[in-house]
Amino acid sequence: AITFAESWRGAVDRAPTSPFLVFEAPDGTATEWTYGDFDAVVARAADFLGRSGVTTGSAVHLALTNSPTFVAVWLAAIGLRAWIVPSDPMGSTAELRGHIARTAPVIGFCASDRARTYRAAATMPVVEIEEADCELAVFGDKPIAAWPVAVLRDRAAVMFTSGTTGAPKGVDITQGNYAFAGNTMASAAGLRAHHRQLVVLPAFHANAQYYSIASAIAVGASVALMHTFSASRFVAQAARHGATHASLFAAPIRMILSRGATPVAGLRLEHCWYAMNIADDQYEVLSKLLGCRPRQLYGMTETIPAVLTDRPTQQVPSSMGFVTAGCTVEVQRADGSATAPDEVGEIAVGGVPGITLFAGYLDDPDTTAASFRDGWLLTGDRARRDEDGRFFFDGRRADVLKVAGENVSTVEVENVLSAHPAVLEAAVVGIADEIRDEVPVGFVVAADKSNPPAVESLHAWCAERLTKSKRPRDITLVDELPRTSVGKIRKFLLRDPLAETTATDADTTTATATDRKAAHV
Repeated sequence: AITFAESWRGAVDRAPTSPFLVFEAPDGTATEWTYGDFDAVVARAADFLGRSGVTTGSAVHLALTNSPTFVAVWLAAIGLRAWIVPSDPMGSTAELRGHIARTAPVIGFCASDRARTYRAAATMPVVEIEEADCELAVFGDKPIAAWPVAVLRDRAAVMFTSGTTGAPKGVDITQGNYAFAGNTMASAAGLRAHHRQLVVLPAFHANAQYYSIASAIAVGASVALMHTFSASRFVAQAARHGATHASLFAAPIRMILSRGATPVAGLRLEHCWYAMNIADDQYEVLSKLLGCRPRQLYGMTETIPAVLTDRPTQQVPSSMGFVTAGCTVEVQRADGSATAPDEVGEIAVGGVPGITLFAGYLDDPDTTAASFRDGWLLTGDRARRDEDGRFFFDGRRADVLKVAGENVSTVEVENVLSAHPAVLEAAVVGIADEIRDEVPVGFVVAADKSNPPAVESLHAWCAERLTKSKRPRDITLVDELPRTSVGKIRKFLLRDPLAETTATDADTTTATATDRKAAHV
């Protein structure tokens, strides 16, 4: 076990002249740094942070899109034994205020064009930057004089969960966590020093940090960082920058396919992770487009690496794959016993908190304790495992409805709706019903918004394929589904469009109360 600071230092020392980062700005221009070049930037960033009051145990807040500044501040904070708080840069003042109040950062970074929203939330000094800036003169020209020695369980980040079910929780990530994620994911992807990760997902999210950037650092590979995701440019960017590895979610994949993308000459992709199921026909089209067979994975911010990953050969699009080497996963019944093959239960992950699992939830020991049973992290996700050890997703605990006493999986209903030829994607939630306790209702995005399917035809489609208890009582056509920054559907907003405001207000109120209590103590 090593620290993330040691992982970075090892990569720099082994091959300082090897490429590390290529950043493509919004105007398409690209800037490159070797490991040695970028280490010099990190050293300047560390000196700047130190002069700004950042020391061991300090928090540094980041509200930035993908940019060299984000990566430099992240690595500098890690080297200083400080920790980052990455927030969605497009977040509201209320959301940012909640994160800042709960973590008390010493300094914050934001983009100049979003400074008004950010400053309204900030209680600390703010550094405004241009996210396309590659000179990084804001740090000055003096490198840090000496680095402290990082410790395995030093806090390295607090990442707030995506808020798919309500107010987010602060996930405590350590130096050891980042290093473990990088090593585990590099091994699972077959990543080597000559490879290049294409990063289009937001850097403030665990996927980009764990699966792409940390894994590249672990083996001395390089990163092609795009300022944002573009469905129409994804394949061309992969070819232009010589990317061999990439990572996507189901939603971005559907966006790429809906744009009618065509293969691009010079594409070198050997591997692509994806999370959340896509239809078999979408998988086949995507495979031809990318020139490789993408592999599904499963993980959470709390699990650190993806604890389930499909194998390099004989992929099954509907499967999350097998237990990742170095990880421990079971499917368990409510009493904690392991399920039989093909029996649905809850995904439980074993490991060591602060090393191979997250350290806990920020200032919330009760929620942390409730998330574990006999040493197993309870994910809240349901799955079954076949006799060969392959896992298949069966929805969240909250995605299983009790319809007149019958168990109904919203995932099954979503799969049926999504299979309709005129449907791009669908989401299903449960709502209260006076007769049947609760019933499924569907929300559908048309594949062709100028020619959407008739709701009656969707009901008929479901009637042919689902038993009565599983058929949606209502189906609503929507322009888009409410999502997090990485494409996860925020189902609680389908049930109650005002719930986000309520959750954010509650989160901010709790944070403010905690601040007052801490100040009083």
